[in-house]
Amino acid sequence: MLIRQRRIWDVKASEITPEKFFLDRRQAIFGLAGAAAAGFAGLPRAGFGKDKAAQLVAPELYPAKVNAGFDPGRPLTEEKVATTYNNFYEFGTTKRIYDTAQNLTIKPWRIQVDGLVEKPFEIDAEDLIRKMPVEERAYRFRCVEAWAMTVPWSGFALRHLVELAKPKDGAQFLRMQTFMRSDEARGQRQDWYPWPYTEGLTMAEAMHDMAFMVTGAYGKPLPKQMGAPIRLAVPWKYGFKSVKSIVRFSFTNERPRTFWEGLAPDEYGFWANVNPAVAHPRWSQATEEIIGTGKRIPSVIYNGYGEQVAALYKDIDGGAGRKLFM
Repeated sequence: MLIRQRRIWDVKASEITPEKFFLDRRQAIFGLAGAAAAGFAGLPRAGFGKDKAAQLVAPELYPAKVNAGFDPGRPLTEEKVATTYNNFYEFGTTKRIYDTAQNLTIKPWRIQVDGLVEKPFEIDAEDLIRKMPVEERAYRFRCVEAWAMTVPWSGFALRHLVELAKPKDGAQFLRMQTFMRSDEARGQRQDWYPWPYTEGLTMAEAMHDMAFMVTGAYGKPLPKQMGAPIRLAVPWKYGFKSVKSIVRFSFTNERPRTFWEGLAPDEYGFWANVNPAVAHPRWSQATEEIIGTGKRIPSVIYNGYGEQVAALYKDIDGGAGRKLFM
């Protein structure tokens, strides 16, 4: 079911962000068009790795048309910062895995769609992406570790993939699973983690306009360390919900047991909606550090998207229970 609330993109960009910043951003993004035509020559290694030419997925789609209605009301995080400060436990537990992540082979990349659908199928990621209406949306990103950034993602609304899959009436959840290649991802050799990484959404969440399948960032195809070739972005939830490098979408009538929920159920739940009033068992969620600035600011419920998504949860857990937020 698509929840239709007053949407953030119904507000003029000039009412949210100073016009000068908005125009500067457009100039920077469209300035990348020449680089795209030239095979992205001169891009930093942190973005694509030494085999960048062979590993770009559908490069002709970028930079994508900007949907200015998704202006996040904050300056974008500098690209160099956002592409070198990443959680991706498959490649290690530090934030500086961008170099190691270049080991991941992303072409070809087969995606399986199965479960409660009319007809299960497999499709190459590049073919899937080219079927979709790719656009750019700038979203806030809030990590459960109490840091944040703002990223111009490219991709398409998850609901388009759901519509392609044609789920049956009994489907209540969408389960998403990442790759399993311990030869390329050394973190997967640590058998105390419940690999492969698994996440899930309710069908109502998956069909919401803001749930976004990410295929690019900063006007380019998505770099490996950010979850290439395709990942999820649900900006009102903590970042661990936004599963990276997805290989399988399964429609099910059972709530998925997610990666972090399986590892530490007392600390990480299924819903994981941002709420500054609900602390993690080991730290506060009241404030967040804006990566690249050193500044801390107050956090906002649903990461500032409550007007758009709060109605999804009004009849769940009484509407205010801790399980919705951690």
